[in-house]
Formats: sequence, structure tokens, C-alpha cells
Amino acid sequence: MLWFILRRCGSAVIVLFLSSVLIFLGIRALPGDPATVMAGQEASPAAIEAIRHEFGLDKPLPAQYVDYVVQTVTGNFGRSTQDQLPVIDILAERIPVTLELSALAMLVAIIVGVGAGIVAAVRRGRFADYVATGFGLAGLSVPHFWLGLLGILLFAVTWQVLPASGYVPFTEDPGQNLQRMILPALVLGTGFAAILMRQTRSAMLGALSADYVRTARSKGLPEVKVVGAHALRNSLTTVVTVLGLQLGALISGAVVTEQIFVIPGFGKLTVDAVLTRNYPVIQAVVLVTVVGYVVVNLLVDIAYAFLNPRIRLSGGGHD
Repeated sequence: MLWFILRRCGSAVIVLFLSSVLIFLGIRALPGDPATVMAGQEASPAAIEAIRHEFGLDKPLPAQYVDYVVQTVTGNFGRSTQDQLPVIDILAERIPVTLELSALAMLVAIIVGVGAGIVAAVRRGRFADYVATGFGLAGLSVPHFWLGLLGILLFAVTWQVLPASGYVPFTEDPGQNLQRMILPALVLGTGFAAILMRQTRSAMLGALSADYVRTARSKGLPEVKVVGAHALRNSLTTVVTVLGLQLGALISGAVVTEQIFVIPGFGKLTVDAVLTRNYPVIQAVVLVTVVGYVVVNLLVDIAYAFLNPRIRLSGGGHD
């Protein structure tokens, strides 16, 4: 097991290194001169050259990359070109907001998606199966922005039971925080729940027709124990894999959801940085996203090995 974890950690380090190179080169391949953007169109050549020297843009690319790696490892992402605030402080303020939204959306997705998938598999070919399958199809088809606008129209405008937008920190007012995060979490978690439902249903159908389930039933075990302790447990590997692989979709969905509900999170920061060509923030946002994706998939690999002993014995992975 230790060798398996070490191998996965080594693979994660390689992915992070290659990603850092791509991010570094990609930012510098963007059209326009970053120094000119930071100085402004009316700046003098001397001012532009001073900014270029300050940020090390006058150095060769290999030297710039070394500086970039050293600064990143030490947590120095530079300063925002818009307000001159340290990028690390901006990230520290925005990331917890998106983490809260993502956690609530994932909770909604797990409760609704896994629950509906189990019911659809157990009640295959019946009314409950058709309802769950229809929900899955609708969840995959309806875009987040339309669902968000519909939610605002119904819950905030028509019924007036939830706020339409805005954000209150949890430490300031937990009740107001949860009240304002319920609707965005439902919107973001719906599509994720639909994917989980379909994958859970498929895995459960395979498990319910396996020999070990038929053996458990022949021993007279209660159906609840057969489904929960045998079928569901062996289907969790698929669910855990989907949870990890859908992190990217969750982040991209958070971008749209935060824009609709005016939530000052990581996704809204990404859009604002791109629109204003805030290069230090864009570079930091992309890097943090990659690191989060790699770390989550590493944890998924480890969890997958615990759930499926054949994986850790063979040294393989779910990919």
C-alpha cells in the first residue's frame, strides 16, 4: 500500500511540474504586452520598461520560469494589477467561499444522486426508475445559468423565500450565510447529482446481478442489508471515481453560478481577472485550480485502493 501511495505521489509531482510549464508558457503566449497592460496605454516607454524590469519580464524565459517556481513555492504570486493587493491575500479571501459552495453542492449531489441511483436500480423498470432516469436526463440537459435564473424567479421573486443574490460570511452570520447559499448550491449540485445518479444506477445494476448478491439473498439476508452492505459497498468505487473526475466540472459550474448569484468566490475572481487581463491573478488562479484537481484525484486514487484491494495489490489505478 505504501509503495502504491508513493507511486501516485510521484505521478502527481510530475503532473504538477508539466502543468506549471504549460501555465507559465500559456500566460506569456497571450496577445499583448503584460507590462503595457499593467502600466496603461498612456504610460511612457520608460515606465513600461521599469515595470518589465520589476516583474522580471526582461529576463530570458528559463530565468523567468525559475523565478516563477521559486516565488510560487514560497507563496508569492505577486500583486494584482488592478488594486496592487497581494494575490495570495485575494486567493485566501475568495477560495473559502467557493469551497463552501462546492461542499454544499457536493452534499446535495451525493444525497440526491446516490439516493436516486439506488432507488432506480432497486426499482428497475418501475415508476421510481422512470422518475429518477427522467431527473438524470433533465439535470444533464438544463444549463446552470438557465436553472439559476429560474431559481431566482421562483424562490426569490415569486415565492420570496430565499434571497436572490449576495453573500454573507459564515463567521458573520451563519443563518444568513446558509440562507444565501442554499439556492446556488441546489443549482450547482443538480447537474452533478444527475451524473452521480446515472453512474450509481449503472454500478448498482451490475452489483445486484452479481453472484455474491445472489448468494447473500439465498442465505436469507434482509434486502436492506443485501443492498447496503453488499451491492452499494461494491458500487462505491464507481461513485468515488466520478466524484474525483467531476471536480473540473464543479469548478467550471461554480464560475457560472457565482456570476449569476453575485457570490465573491474563486469562479467570479477568474472571470474578473480574464476580463481585466490581470495576469498575476490569472496565473495564480489556473495554478491553484490544477493543484486542487491533482490533489483531489490523488485522494481519489488512495480511496479507490482502500475500497478495492485488487488495485493496491496490483499497484494500478482507476485510470
